[in-house]
Amino acid sequence: MTLDLSRNHLLALAAAATQNLKAAETAHRWGRALVEVLTGGGRLLACGNGGSAAEAQHLTGELVGRFRYDRPAFSAIALHADTSAGTAIANDYGIEELYARQVRAHGRPGDVLVALSTSGTSANIVAAAKAARELGVTVWGLTGPAPNPLAAISDDAICVEAPTVATVQEIHLSLVHAVCLSFDHALGVRP
Repeated sequence: MTLDLSRNHLLALAAAATQNLKAAETAHRWGRALVEVLTGGGRLLACGNGGSAAEAQHLTGELVGRFRYDRPAFSAIALHADTSAGTAIANDYGIEELYARQVRAHGRPGDVLVALSTSGTSANIVAAAKAARELGVTVWGLTGPAPNPLAAISDDAICVEAPTVATVQEIHLSLVHAVCLSFDHALGVRP
């Protein structure tokens, strides 16, 4: 029984990956656009809740560290990772302002915010996207199925069609890696 559940999960993931292949085009475009932003002194901000926060931090870790091969470090901040600021903001301003306030502190025109929400309806993620747009920060949304408020407010969005939240997050991770592949390739990073 458990083996069947595991197999069915992987079959659903494979089907979702196939169904969302067109998203690779957007991930490729994002990776190439990030080269201009990050080599020009800009930064990437990323936010999400729960598993989406893990995906956001995965993306920033790949940019500050490295993906496959050695290259310079680039400015990328996972907004949930500063627990002192996050808990103070949530306490003083409410959870809806958790990321928006940090976007206002760290975002500059020309920067990029990658906002992740499997539902696309998380109030604090949508508020961060709105704050970013007001500042001239480009917003890229990674969401679950469209339509949703985050996709609607984003400059560009990938809306993953998948049967479960877990599978949406797994596709998001694959897309994070696709962005990093395109980024590194555009930089000329090779083994």
